[in-house]
Amino acid sequence: MSFIELSNASKVYQASEDKYAALNNISLTIGSGEFVAVMGPSGSGKSTLLSIIGGLSRASSGVVSVDGIDLTGLGPNRLADFRREYVGFVFQSFYLTRKDRALTALGKVGMDGKSQRLPSQLSGGEQERVAIARALVNQPPLILADEPTGNLDTRTGNHVLDVLAGLHAGGHTIVMVTHNEENARRAGRLVEIRDGEIVK
Repeated sequence: MSFIELSNASKVYQASEDKYAALNNISLTIGSGEFVAVMGPSGSGKSTLLSIIGGLSRASSGVVSVDGIDLTGLGPNRLADFRREYVGFVFQSFYLTRKDRALTALGKVGMDGKSQRLPSQLSGGEQERVAIARALVNQPPLILADEPTGNLDTRTGNHVLDVLAGLHAGGHTIVMVTHNEENARRAGRLVEIRDGEIVK
């Protein structure tokens, strides 16, 4: 069953008189519960793709829908509601509010004993697991991860991927941007982007 659907979606940025197409007529379907890796060179449009799927940015044209919700037709307040209800973002910013659900989420990633630590008191791998825990606080069905192992050593990166694989096994839909082919093999499907277009 289709959970994420992009139909002829483009994202064009304009600086003064110059236009730049970060995504060019992308059509893509991702099923509920899939684990998809997105690869491509720097500047190919990978992070832009995550941004429009997650409702952080709007497509310039085309249709982007998640669970039947047309994101291109939502106003700012409804878009904020969508992000809160549907999406967990794994970016490298490690702030967490200490609430019950936050503590439960920390437990899921093996960090329940470190809830009082400051980010500077955690290793890179621990910080990344906290970022994943933060993404889980609202129990969203969709996890969007942008280079979640980019700054980690191999062993720690593998542990973070194990956490994502566990979330996938639990029914979450995961879209992960990565430069690492070995990491991409942990996903069930690979999408390659070059110059704003899907090539595989």
